[in-house]
Amino acid sequence: MADPGPEDDPDLTYPGAPGSVIAAWQSRRGPVVHGRNESLPPLDVDLVALRAEVVVPEDPDPPKRQSHYLRKLLQLREELAGKSELAALNADLIVHLRRESFPDHAPALFRRIWREEGPALMAELPGRWLISSIITFADHGETEAQRRIGQSLNILFSLMKLYEFERLFSGTASDQPFTGTPPKGSPLPMGMQRFGLAGGGLDRNLLAPIWQEALQEPIAGPLACHLLDRLNADPRTIFRRIGLMRAARRDEDSLPEDQSGAARQP
Repeated sequence: MADPGPEDDPDLTYPGAPGSVIAAWQSRRGPVVHGRNESLPPLDVDLVALRAEVVVPEDPDPPKRQSHYLRKLLQLREELAGKSELAALNADLIVHLRRESFPDHAPALFRRIWREEGPALMAELPGRWLISSIITFADHGETEAQRRIGQSLNILFSLMKLYEFERLFSGTASDQPFTGTPPKGSPLPMGMQRFGLAGGGLDRNLLAPIWQEALQEPIAGPLACHLLDRLNADPRTIFRRIGLMRAARRDEDSLPEDQSGAARQP
């Protein structure tokens, strides 16, 4: 019997990687297909007018024959009903810019929206679309700083989403820190050292460079700072839980020896 090939290796999380991973990613990046007379607005579209106009629910009985573009646009408009047409255009552009190809003026129009109307959108958009917007700067920022900020927050929020979703299976509420101490003999993957709960600075070391660069960048920077401020205020993140666990450990370490030993019992 032939040995299993890389595509069937049971010891790999992603058999056939990197080719299989890249192929799966590319399969979701085909261009948005427009129907006849369908297109994005021009680069000089009146953004102020769009900000003043509200997205209304679409016809509940849309035409049966729809282009790929119209079908996606109707979904976006249903999700953003009650928000501004500017918010809908921003979402429409993001959908296009995630693909391999898109209208030539789409990146410039996306950047123009955030240069001219960033504060208005930050006040209006839900977190999902704020995160999608900053991530879009990773590939379509005009400067290296914009692209670097976008990529940093792409990795940060993508990993947070994976981790926080997995945490749901633990049954512990997302605003509740874990208690006790990790069992001995449970090493971290890839030979990484354990995080020093009382004195470790990995969380700050991760956030500080992103925040510092965002404070100095005038277009993507305010959006990044807005998201980091929201992250800082949210009680349901790994950063808040680590902070609570750190404070509890420091409190324990400040107790007399006979009390601190008892306090650390699970």
